[in-house]
Amino acid sequence: MGRRAPAPCAGLEYVDARWSQLGGNSRKNIAKTLTTTTIALLRTQPTQFDPVKVRTALREWAFNTNRRPDAPREVTAVLRWVERNSLPVSAWEDPEKVDHVLQALDTRLDGKPAAAWSRKRHRRILNVAMNYAVKRRILRANPLPKGRDATTGTKTTNAVDKRCLINPRQAAALLGWIRQRPRGGKRLHAFFATMYYCGPRPEEVVAMRVADVHLPDADAADQWCELLIHTATPEVGKQWTDTGEIHEQRHLKGRAEGDTRTVPGHPALTRVLRQHIEEEELKPGDLLFQGEKSGILAGSVIRRAWRSARKAVLAPHVFESPMGRRVYDLRHTRLTKWLNDGIPPAQVADWAGNSVPVLLSIYARCVDGQLSDLKRRLEAAGDLEDLPTAD
Repeated sequence: MGRRAPAPCAGLEYVDARWSQLGGNSRKNIAKTLTTTTIALLRTQPTQFDPVKVRTALREWAFNTNRRPDAPREVTAVLRWVERNSLPVSAWEDPEKVDHVLQALDTRLDGKPAAAWSRKRHRRILNVAMNYAVKRRILRANPLPKGRDATTGTKTTNAVDKRCLINPRQAAALLGWIRQRPRGGKRLHAFFATMYYCGPRPEEVVAMRVADVHLPDADAADQWCELLIHTATPEVGKQWTDTGEIHEQRHLKGRAEGDTRTVPGHPALTRVLRQHIEEEELKPGDLLFQGEKSGILAGSVIRRAWRSARKAVLAPHVFESPMGRRVYDLRHTRLTKWLNDGIPPAQVADWAGNSVPVLLSIYARCVDGQLSDLKRRLEAAGDLEDLPTAD
């Protein structure tokens, strides 16, 4: 590939080189970034094609290694037009063109600024692609700005907003409403209860098998159960997986392949899961939480049930607030409670599948209720004598 090659060709080479190394969500995110970048480097905007169709052709076909060879005729026509009307790779040597691309990545389709995390992700993906182009001698140097200019002052945080946390009364009302839901209510109740009491990620819960749950004997004094978490099945879309399935099976996030973790489950969860397994007549090898056709529980079903419960149970102003807006907020609630209950961060991190630094960076702002105890400890330490007061 020469230096005069159109920019999309370099993008396709990069996608194909990385494809087999990436999970579905990473593939999808790269396609989104390169689609916006390609459109920003067109000599002229399309008039004979709907702009939406151009974006779809690039995102869903051109930058999808598996689907590209099977692109329908109308998509191929769009992609040929894009290639003819794209600036050469040498356009990256023009600082104004680079600024134009970055501005496009920082802006939503409606013209409003993109979320900080979205801008940061776009720039990170593009930076990796530029480094690849340099190594392949497609570019002389990485044209993207460095240091402070690289993020244009964009600040992002992983810290959890305390407003998203759910108190016990709200959790009981939400889970109670879900249990009474006519269609799959009991099954979904057990799913949400597992998230609330043990704090796993949603993609980890849907991957669990019955054999991954250790239930104590019915007459045992200690009724805590234990969950073995070892697999995740995120929902990424069938066009981004190698199997053509909506979900893909992955090892645990941030962990080595084959790594596992165990999490204790409150006796209340023990009762819920025991009843769930018995009523569903599940076998050890079965999925613990199944869809209506015995397959993986769909994310759309989970999200719809949770939203319906919030709307039915919460006051309008609470429903519109961040409180429990996402299913993932059940995980945030549990991990925060463990920390507030005085469980050592190293132990919480182990149960959560995080590192201690990541755990504290996410939840430090949510840890409260311990100030009085901390004050008593400081006073008891006695390392400072009372200073004399001024006359």
